[in-house]
Amino acid sequence: MSQQELRLIVRLLNVDLDGGKKLPYALAGIKGVGIPFGYAVARALNIDPDIRLGQLTDQQLAAIEDVIKNPGKHGIPSWMYNRRRDPVTGRDLHLTGADLDLAIKEDIQREMRIKSWRGVRHALGLKVRGQRTRTTGRKTGPVGVVRRAAEAAAKEKEASKK
Repeated sequence: MSQQELRLIVRLLNVDLDGGKKLPYALAGIKGVGIPFGYAVARALNIDPDIRLGQLTDQQLAAIEDVIKNPGKHGIPSWMYNRRRDPVTGRDLHLTGADLDLAIKEDIQREMRIKSWRGVRHALGLKVRGQRTRTTGRKTGPVGVVRRAAEAAAKEKEASKK
């Protein structure tokens, strides 16, 4: 594939990415990969970060996928990983996609199981990170607006019967 040819959609790690975006910004479309990590991937492979994702060859895309799956093997420092000191294995990991979702879900379940403050807040469906709850974070909508809408609907129904 020549450098002039541009693929509009590129499939990478089971995600369709925009081929018209620059490499780090396109890689940020993968859950678990941010823009700084995208720049680190480009530097690890000596690819110009200003190149569009759709201009890369299949070999370069395979190399990018390998770097995202195994960042330590390619010299990316562990402080850039999204899961440092995993509670189960104790290792530094970088998770993407469904693996990241599953790990977050397991973390929340563990917090709830040990009945920590965060776990109790999760279990009750309340805010977890210290936000105020006096006026915000309510599950139901404003009561007055709903009542007025119901009254207006009832009046219309009566008017249509007459």
